[in-house]
Order: sequence, then C-alpha cells, then structure tokens
Amino acid sequence: MRARRFLALLLVLAFQTGSSAHEVPNEVTVLAFLKPEGRTMRFLVRAPLASLRDVSVPVTPDDYVVISQADQALHDAATMWISDFVELFENGRALPKPTVAAVRADLPSSRAFTDYDSALANVQAPPLPDDANLVWEQGVLDVLFEYPISSDQSQFAIHPGFTRLGLQVNVGLRFLSPDKPERVFDVHADVGTVELDPRWHQAAWLFVKEGFWHILDGTDHLLFLLCLVIPFRRFRPLVLIVTAFTVAHSVTLIASAYDVAPDALWFPPLVETLIAASIFYMAIENIVGAGIERRWVMTFAFGLIHGFGFSFLLRERLQFAGNHLLSSLLAFNVGVELGQLVVLAVLIPALGLLFTKVVPERMGVVLVSAVVAHTAWHWMTERYDALAQFPTPVLDAAAWASVMRWMIAMIVTAVALWWVSGRVRRWEQVADSR
Repeated sequence: MRARRFLALLLVLAFQTGSSAHEVPNEVTVLAFLKPEGRTMRFLVRAPLASLRDVSVPVTPDDYVVISQADQALHDAATMWISDFVELFENGRALPKPTVAAVRADLPSSRAFTDYDSALANVQAPPLPDDANLVWEQGVLDVLFEYPISSDQSQFAIHPGFTRLGLQVNVGLRFLSPDKPERVFDVHADVGTVELDPRWHQAAWLFVKEGFWHILDGTDHLLFLLCLVIPFRRFRPLVLIVTAFTVAHSVTLIASAYDVAPDALWFPPLVETLIAASIFYMAIENIVGAGIERRWVMTFAFGLIHGFGFSFLLRERLQFAGNHLLSSLLAFNVGVELGQLVVLAVLIPALGLLFTKVVPERMGVVLVSAVVAHTAWHWMTERYDALAQFPTPVLDAAAWASVMRWMIAMIVTAVALWWVSGRVRRWEQVADSR
C-alpha cells in the first residue's frame, strides 16, 4: 500500500503544475507586428518561452510541456510578461489593456513570423499536439493582442517594455499602417515611447533632445569644448570657434546619414582614435599658445571628425525619424548647439573664478590643459590598440571612388576656409581699429 501511494505521489508530482523559475536569459529576440485595422489594433508578438519566467506549466516526466493543458499558463505568461509592460498610444492617449485574442506555443524551428499574414495564421491555428515534444526553455510563444482604437488613421506610438525579458533584448518591430509603406524598427534597449509614424515636429523634438543630452553625456566632447574655452573666454572669439565646430560636425553628420561615409568595421575605431587625438592636440596647443585664426581653422577640421562620432550614435536612432531624415539631423545639431551653450555658460565663469581666485591664468591654463592632454593621450593609445586589431583596408575601386569624393570635398572646404579666414582677418582689423 505504501509503495502504491508513493508511486501515485510521484505521478502526481510529474504531471502537476510545475514552476518555470529560471535565470534571466543573456540574450532574447522578440518579433512583433502592429497593424491597425478599422477600430482594432492587432499586436502580434513572438517571444522565447525561456524569457517568460515564473509561470506554472504542466510538464511530463521528460520535461515536455503538456500543451493540451497549458492554455491558461500561456495566457498568464502573455499577460504577465508582455501586455502588462507594453504601452500603446493613440493620438497621445494611452490605450486600455488589450485582450488576448489568441495564444499558441510553437517549436523554435517555426518560421511563421517572416510576414504578418503567416504570423497571424500561425497564432490562430490549432495548438500543437502533446507529442510535439515541446520543452518550455526551447519553445516560443506567439500571442495576438487586440486593442480598441478610434480609427486606423490615427497617430500611434508604443513603449515596448520588453527589456525585462533578458539581459540583452533585441526587438524587431514592424508597423503596417494603412495606405503607407511598412516601417521596421530594430530596438536593442529601452528607447522610451516611439512614434510609429512621426510628424516632422515630433521627430524634430525627439532629436533636439538627443543632441542636447549627447553633448552632456559625452566626455570626449566635453573635454574638447573645455580645450576650446580655456584660452578664449570672450564672446567674440568663442562665437566664431563654436560656430566653426557646429558647421563642421553638421557636414559630416549629414553625409554619414546619407551613406557617404565609409561603412567598414575599422572606421568607427579610427574616428574614436582621431577624436582623442583632437583633444590631445588642442590641449597641447593651449600650453604652447593658441591664436584665434589657427584655433578656429583647427576646430573646423576636428569638427568634421567629431561629426562622424555623432553619426555612430544616430545610426540606430535615425529609424525613429520616420520620413523626416533631414529635419531630424538638423534638429539634432540644434540640440548639440544648445548643449554646447549650456556647457559654455558653466565653463566660462568657472574658469574665470579659477584663474582669478585660485591660480594665475597662465599657470592655470597650463595645468588644466596638461591634465586634459594626459587623459586624451591614454584614450588615444587605448583606442589605437583597438584600431590595430583590424586588418589594413584594401583600396579597391569603390574605396578609391570614396577617397576621391572626400578629397574633392576637402578641397572645396579648404577654399571655403581660406575665404572665411580672410574675412575674419578683416573683421578683426576693423574691430581693433575701433
């Protein structure tokens, strides 16, 4: 009798609802479709079952999911891990929580999410049989959520709250709007609220903020600005120098966005190395003595390099510009300029106090510049070591064509610099004569 009871207990434990409580996956890929149709927004999602943790599922002694008994567990997983953390907006208004219209567990080999129609048909298909040998940690969950909307012509936005599914979450989101081309998003972090088809002012405001915070978060650019300000703390020379920097980085930023810049793997580490070199050069020039004419010319030249650095940040973010690429790039530059003005508003009085209350100006310029040069030198050597890991680029016909385009652009820029330099000299002569 005891043996029979013990055996019955083992069978119950084997088939009872088990708890799928596992560690957070290192990397997770989520696929999703959003399609407004009439007064319903359909949201199709495929997520790995391994990322939907702490869900009670019925399993066999071999750890296969008892699919015929798992419908409630799948609904719970879809709600607890997806819809509870994803927010959809219509014309700026948050939509109510969706209904789970369909849910289906599938094998990892399923290719149903290659397009919207296949994904929709798959999630609405009958469930897999119990003998499909589906292991929870290896399968995928397909879910169809439905949101009530006012019209499929509204402006829609989404806050994709998938980051809690894994340490690194990659989201492939496709928005199918009526009468408009499909828009594809590739998201790798918490990007906040994303306008799915932004208007120009929405895209512009987003990129103004991007540019502003990029300057404040970028240590490289802050040190470069510090080097610019140290010897020139008066309004007139700073306007010329900062304007040269803004114009220069705008040129290369826009060129990169339109795929004019090299796309080789060695190019980003090269640019990062040159950015560190630009800071080192400016710091050394501050120590030996900097003239305004040479300073603004060098600032323009280095600004071209920093523009490529800005472009690396924007490669992923430009997908949120919609059809407003140029206005978004210009807005980003406006944000950068605003950030620079904030930095200058802090640095100029701070340096003034330092050189009047703490240390004599010439000594202070040398000391601060030496600290910056020391930091930039370490950055430069470290980044050069990373750059040296890449093989020497091969100059094929396409590479030579790119080189020729940039040489022409540099010649045109040099001519423009020569002309502007003459105008600056006349401007300074007139100002000094007054």
